[in-house]
Amino acid sequence: MKLGYTVLFVESVHDTMTFYEQAFGFERRMIQDSGEYGELQNGDTTLAFTANRAVHTLSDVTFEPADIHRAAPPIELGMVSDSVEADFERAVAAGAVVVKPPETRSWGRVAWVRDNNGFLVEIVSHTTG
Repeated sequence: MKLGYTVLFVESVHDTMTFYEQAFGFERRMIQDSGEYGELQNGDTTLAFTANRAVHTLSDVTFEPADIHRAAPPIELGMVSDSVEADFERAVAAGAVVVKPPETRSWGRVAWVRDNNGFLVEIVSHTTG
C-alpha cells in the first residue's frame, strides 16, 4: 500500500488550484465539470481538493472549514525547495500570507505561509538529518 494523494476541503476548488499553480508550481491534472473536485500534480505527488459543500456525501462526517481569518487547521503541507527565499517570494506574490519569513533552523532553510484557505505550508530546503 502507498499514499496515493492528499485531499483538502476548500471553499473554491478552482481558486485553490489556481493559487497552488501560481504559488508552488503545481500542474493541473484534472478538475470535474461540477467544480467540486480537482487534482494537481507535482512530480509523483498528487494534491487534491474537494469543495466544502461536498462533505455531505461522506455520511456523518462534519468538520470546521478552513478559513484564512481563523486559526490554521492542524495540518501542514511541506514544499521541499532548492531556493527557499525565491519560492517564499513566489508564494507571497501569489497571495500566500506570511507566517514566518525564511530563516535557518537545524534542519535547513525554512519559511511558513498560509494558503488562500488558511492551510499552513512549510517551504523548506532539503534536509540532511
